[in-house]
This record gives sequence, C-alpha cells and structure tokens, in this order.
Amino acid sequence: MTELRERRPRRPPRDEAATMSLIGHIKELRNRILFALLFIGIGTAVCFWWYEHGLGEFIRAPYCNLDEAFVGPNGDCGLLITDVFGGALIRLKISFIAGVVVSAPFWLYQVWAFVTPGLKKNEKRYGVGFVVVSSSLFALGATLAYISLSAGLELLLNLAGDDVIVALTAQDYLGFVISILLAFGISFEVPLLAVALNLVGVLSHELLSKSRRWIYFLTIVAAAFITPTQDPFTMLLLALPMCVLFEVAIQIARVVDKRRAKRDGLAAFADLDDDAASPLDARPSSLDDRPSALDTRPTGLDEPTT
Repeated sequence: MTELRERRPRRPPRDEAATMSLIGHIKELRNRILFALLFIGIGTAVCFWWYEHGLGEFIRAPYCNLDEAFVGPNGDCGLLITDVFGGALIRLKISFIAGVVVSAPFWLYQVWAFVTPGLKKNEKRYGVGFVVVSSSLFALGATLAYISLSAGLELLLNLAGDDVIVALTAQDYLGFVISILLAFGISFEVPLLAVALNLVGVLSHELLSKSRRWIYFLTIVAAAFITPTQDPFTMLLLALPMCVLFEVAIQIARVVDKRRAKRDGLAAFADLDDDAASPLDARPSSLDDRPSALDTRPTGLDEPTT
C-alpha cells in the first residue's frame, strides 16, 4: 500500500493567479457554448412535445378568446396555415423560443461560469444581482404583454366593423405576439440600465432628479411608438409601470450617491494615523474691522463730567 501511495501522481500545483493561456480560454469558451446549445436543444425538444399538451393553446388563447376569432368546422378556434411546411415551421419556431426561455437558467449559468473567474468579489455580487433583477423585469414585462394581448387585439380587430370573422395566419399572429413580448420585456430593462450607469458613476442622482419630467414624458412617447397595437390601453399598460420603475431607479440612485459621498469623505482620512491631528487650516483669517453694536452704543463712561 505504501508503494502504491508513493507511485500515485500528485496533483499539479494550484495556480494562485488563476491565469490561463489563450488556447485555454478558447477551449473553455467552446465547451461552455456546447453545453449551452445542449441545454437549449433539450429545452426545445421538451417544448416540442409540450406544444400538443397545452403550449399551443396557451399561445392561441389571446386570439381565441375574441368573439371575432375564426372557428373551424369542428367548433375549435384555430389559425390559418397557407403553405405545406407552415405547420411544422410554426411548431418548431414556438418550440425553440419556449425552449430558450425554459432552459435559460442552465445556459445563463454557462455564460456566468465563463465570465466569473475574471471578476472581483464586488463585481460578482453586482453581476448576480443584475442577472436576477433583469430576468425578473423581463418576465414582468412579458407577463403584462400577454395580459394586454386580448384587449389590444380586440380593439384593433373591431375596427373592421361588425359581422366580420377575422382569420389570422399563424405566421402573422406569432410575429405579432413575439413583437409584443419583446417590446414589453426589453422596455422594462431600461430603468435597470439607469441604475447600472449610476453604480459606475456615469449618471448621478442630481441629473436624474432634474430630468424626471422629461423622463416621464419620453417614456410615454416611446411607449406609443414601441407598442405594435398602437392602442391607448396597451400604451398605458407599458408606460405607467415604466414610470414607476424609473422612479424606483431615481430613489436607488439617491441612496447610492449618499453612500458614495459618505465613503469618499471617510477615504480622505484613511491615510492618517489615529494620533495625528486633524488637517486644519492654520492660515490667519482677515480681521473684521466693521464696528459692532457694542462699539456704537453710548455707555456711562463716555458721558462728559461736570
């Protein structure tokens, strides 16, 4: 046993500097990309099976809830397909998009594992918080977009008049749904960008506070252009939460700037010894030669003697 223990190869010494050659970085990136694609492929396969077990109905629900929706001979709501491969391509497209969303925690971990070794402790902490908050904001925006789909579609389709059956193609409807989800999800990330710029010192709370009215005005204008439906309900559903998020970002910037100012004030005395005197200004100040009230008020000593 002693001989076997002695012959066992020792582990290579650990690199304290955590350095890696260029070839090592390329291999590491290749492996991370392969794992990320593998997880996306597994998620796509699962969602391809899920399409016939609830996912397809979930995508079609905002359209099928409308009275103007097209109803087939069997009484079920459906979307039109105008070419032979349209059904397969639509199912693959929906499965891929849903697979990317479902497998996001796994392939995002691969991205994080590749970036983490080059970050400091505080950068890692900020990075984790940024990923969690950005994912939550995107999910919140997509959820509000899905809720507003039925109202937006009903408002737009009613413009065609009464006694009109609207038969949407699967390609057009899917493109409309994806554009709404992306518009809401990405828009909810903009206030987080303002917080990130404040954390790195590019954007101050003072500037954000002075520009509050312009921020709200531009948010409403941008919501009117971003929403594909162009109806006031969907526009307000996007603009009002964004204004609230911008106000939260402004308050976060206020707290960050106060802490930064306090930290900078303490840092000015960090190099001084505990027994050292405070850095006082020993230069003589100018004398105030203006007469005071006591100098001008007459006293009993100043009265003439008789």
